[in-house]
Amino acid sequence: MYELVQAVFNGDEKTALHQLIYALSASGKRYFLRNEILQAFADYCHQSQKPAYFFHSSSVGKLIQYTHEIILEEESSWFVIRPRIANQEVWKLTADLSQFEQMTPQALLDVRDRSVNRYQPHILEIDLHPFYESSPRIDDARNIGQGLAFLNRYLCSQLLTDPQYWVEMLFQALHGLQYDGTRLLLSDRIPSGIQLAKQLKQALKLLSERSPHEPCEKFRFDLQELGFEPGWGNTAARVCETLELLDRLIYSPEPGILEAFVDRVPAVFRVVLISIHGWVGQEDVLGRDETLGQVIYVLEQARSLENELREQIKLAGLDQLGIKPHIIILTRLIPNCEETFCNLPLEKVQDTENAWILRVPFGEFNPAITNNWISKFEIWPYLEQFALDAEKELLAQFQGKPDLIIGNYSDGNLVAFLLSRRMKVTQCNIAHSLEKPKYLFSNLYWQDLEDQYHFSAQFTADLISMNAADFIITSSYQEIVGTPDTIGQYESYKCFTMPQLYHVVDGIDLFSPKFNLVPPGVNENIFFPYSQKEDRDSHLRTQVHALLFSREDPQIFGNLDRPNNRPLFAVDTITSIKNLTGLAECFGQNQALQERCNLILLSSKLHPYQATNIEEAEEIQKLYDVIEQYHLYGKIRWVGMRIPSSELGEAYRVVADSQGIYVHFARFESFGRSILEAMISGLPTFTTQFGGSLEIIENQENGFNVNPTDLEGTAKKILDFLDQCDTHPEYWHEVSEWMSQRIHHKYNWHLHSNQLLLLAKMFSFWNFVVPENNEARDRYMETLFHLIYKPRVEKILEKHKGG
Repeated sequence: MYELVQAVFNGDEKTALHQLIYALSASGKRYFLRNEILQAFADYCHQSQKPAYFFHSSSVGKLIQYTHEIILEEESSWFVIRPRIANQEVWKLTADLSQFEQMTPQALLDVRDRSVNRYQPHILEIDLHPFYESSPRIDDARNIGQGLAFLNRYLCSQLLTDPQYWVEMLFQALHGLQYDGTRLLLSDRIPSGIQLAKQLKQALKLLSERSPHEPCEKFRFDLQELGFEPGWGNTAARVCETLELLDRLIYSPEPGILEAFVDRVPAVFRVVLISIHGWVGQEDVLGRDETLGQVIYVLEQARSLENELREQIKLAGLDQLGIKPHIIILTRLIPNCEETFCNLPLEKVQDTENAWILRVPFGEFNPAITNNWISKFEIWPYLEQFALDAEKELLAQFQGKPDLIIGNYSDGNLVAFLLSRRMKVTQCNIAHSLEKPKYLFSNLYWQDLEDQYHFSAQFTADLISMNAADFIITSSYQEIVGTPDTIGQYESYKCFTMPQLYHVVDGIDLFSPKFNLVPPGVNENIFFPYSQKEDRDSHLRTQVHALLFSREDPQIFGNLDRPNNRPLFAVDTITSIKNLTGLAECFGQNQALQERCNLILLSSKLHPYQATNIEEAEEIQKLYDVIEQYHLYGKIRWVGMRIPSSELGEAYRVVADSQGIYVHFARFESFGRSILEAMISGLPTFTTQFGGSLEIIENQENGFNVNPTDLEGTAKKILDFLDQCDTHPEYWHEVSEWMSQRIHHKYNWHLHSNQLLLLAKMFSFWNFVVPENNEARDRYMETLFHLIYKPRVEKILEKHKGG
């Protein structure tokens, strides 16, 4: 980057940079983000009548394209430049552009503090870099999120470099496997890795004399004589394959062989899924608006994990020993449950054999608060005691420790850290959606937002849990490191300030193999293509069609003048981020869209008085105001009620019957469950370009990703699609089929669960062979928990008690 800055300073384009900075300063602002910078530069190029190439191809143009922030001070300008994904540089330019120099992250954090008049010298600095610098890490940003593949290659190279040590480590890891005191895989008859390698040859010779389909119980005792306990397979062929994989791994290690072998190791039987902050239930409630997607995710994940584990246990031959998977969804018990089952301590997950929702109440020291549902922004003071109480309940339910703890969202991930630390169990984090990047400047202005959001507690909890986690699964690459134009969710924790509280100099190693892409699936019993007529209920179809197009109901707004127009369909909650109002405005501003389409919105609420907070009430009213402003009566239908999943699945299909379109117009979407549901149902889907949803569609030449800030551009993309459908009648069907097949093959729960369990096994082994790195890191996390997090949540508790 030095060469590019120098080229600007030494050439004729220095004047252009100086004039751009002057134009920015004339606005009266001091802090500018990428979109503002690009727009200001575009305006400058236009006003100065620069040639077309200047905006993109000149040296100053290239510099501006890489610039994500500009901060202006009296004597200098600060440029935050991102020349590559996951790479940031800070440059300080003097006011007269006579000098420039690269600055440290610490200097950048100081200037950010000064920009909001909250600079404090000698502030606490949090730097996690020392805990990662000696660990193996990915070196190519394109491979971020592929931690498992990296570890496979790394461990195989270690096996080749120092085979005796690593074979012994592998032996020790296998030798320690057991289930409720029953030894698995290896007994004490095999005392070392060298002996294991020898005994493998004898075991393979024994198995070669057996029929491939012979059940393992027929030769179990023969294998035990050689030191091999149950768990290698359920038939002679399966046991032979597994032992051959191990033999090849010892003598000629390759990543594919290592992954195939680890996949067969029976090391996970009991799993905890933590989803705390409310309404984790199956009948009617399903998380309600705040956690709807997360609760559906966790319930589907529990079912899928049980199925996958049951199959793995069967293939390992362990079902003959009575071993079964046990899944627990850990959440909070809500005494004032509003006629839901959220006050039941234990509830079986539907369509499972041994998966349960375990509800543990918050401490009784503040019943006026803890007997009721608590928002995700207010829950923080109760989590430490919840973790202690939950530990006792989990040990009682499992009759032992779990093998894997999976946290969900910021609160669940913090509890996962506390439980994992106490129980010495592998920890997995799933963020779903990190709040910090969703709220612009939320860390910089945290003090102004603290009463409403308590971001100081949440961002600290995020730092602790994401660094303490053994592995992190994300739904998309962008969730980790964004795109060349946007910062990733996790990347936003790399370097940031909490003015007058602390500076994060290096908050997370984005190149760590702990990051792994494992997207969720969709329930294909509920959400399936509209074309599968034989699987559809005709009565349900008629009922849902009436709901969307004609039924009169106090919770439905609008009657369609031309119900046969092509429907534009959207399903979401009413928040500013989900942006249903923006979609209505886009529709309202374009007469051609109104002439060819109807807009059908499905949300859980219709009236401002139903809102749970002021922001939601304002957004509902704003939607009515948009309808009034653009006179959308007769062209829009708004269904504001909670409907069962079966009806929702049919709703997508009913819209597809009319060759409709699904539009997900969120200002930001970390992933987007409804996008998967719409696409697999066969609906051509347009989705926001901001967030992980970009990867679901993999934008085609004709473009299904839209910019929710560009209403005219979005309308044009939809109209272009409609024109192609009119010109080529089969085009809608082709897109419908392509999108449905993409979800079916890439986003399914079987793949998700298989990969998740493989990660759990691999990182458990990794922790076994290099535990010292984690211990130092976790001690540091404990310090942050006790010295920063706990004092912050005490302030929330005082507020709850009226103090």
